[in-house]
Amino acid sequence: MRILLWHVHGSWTDAFVRGPHCYLLPSLPEGGPWGLGRAGRPWPASVQDVDLRSLDPDSVDAVVLQRPEEIDEVARTLHRRPGRDLPAVYVEHNTPKGHIPATVHPLAEQRTIPLVHVTHFNALIWDNGSAPVVVIEHGINDPGYLYTGQTPELAVVVNEPVRRGRVTGTDLLSRFAAAAPLQVFGMGGAELPDATGIPASRLRIGGDLPAPQLHAAVARCRAYVHPLRWTSLGLALLEAMHLGAPVLALATTEASRAVPPDAGAISTNVDELVSAARFLLRHPEEARQRGLRAREAALSRYGLARFLNDWDSLLSELPRHPHRTERSLRQAGERSTR
Repeated sequence: MRILLWHVHGSWTDAFVRGPHCYLLPSLPEGGPWGLGRAGRPWPASVQDVDLRSLDPDSVDAVVLQRPEEIDEVARTLHRRPGRDLPAVYVEHNTPKGHIPATVHPLAEQRTIPLVHVTHFNALIWDNGSAPVVVIEHGINDPGYLYTGQTPELAVVVNEPVRRGRVTGTDLLSRFAAAAPLQVFGMGGAELPDATGIPASRLRIGGDLPAPQLHAAVARCRAYVHPLRWTSLGLALLEAMHLGAPVLALATTEASRAVPPDAGAISTNVDELVSAARFLLRHPEEARQRGLRAREAALSRYGLARFLNDWDSLLSELPRHPHRTERSLRQAGERSTR
């Protein structure tokens, strides 16, 4: 299939485009949220940058939507309405905002575009209305077992921690820093020292690193901390588990499904997580054993093959592109009269 989708969520897209299809990513010279394209990622040749304005609409078999505005954008540029003229699915990456649990999903009042949630928690908490709902859990392109835990510090990966504040558990970082120095990676972390008051000796800002460097840095830390209160299941958490790092996770949203108790520690009691951090710092072999369990659990539930198979099953159930079907029948008729 030739599948149109925007490069919105880098880690999720990294897994999705490793399937057997051709993936068309809108690209603009200035990049940005509507034209990021491949963005230099080392993806397969089946992932192609396209100019949406000149793309033949009949060359697209389906569109994977990820933002409500994309429905009108596809209709405007391709003259095909997703869900009516063009097979479509909508991937909801996030937990709801607003009046929870009564937040109505933007696609709740339609029945022609399947609504794909990435966690069972999200599917439960969103008000999906009459939309057809499917859950396809995350898949990770396995970086391999890289864990050494040689550095007695704790790794955290979070984007925009100051702006997002309590959502990402930024206010909890000082409690973990009392147990061990933190290495915090991700976008927008430069303001974190001033915002938290954590001294430089207990907080190192690692920045937004390319995946290979990030994985190596996380794998050197003794354990991974997942302090997020209200986000969809963080792919950075699953990647840390794939690396073989033990994880210390708040038992919020989908984390309790992803993290077995013997993969590190999981609790809504922050003091318990901090105590577990101190324990793993004193017992590196125990940290290694818990990390192996974390990797085993992640490979079992969040492997790439299962993810791609789930997506292939859903895509195969979409109705055929009506315009492409009409064109194929017309071309077949023309050949038969020659």
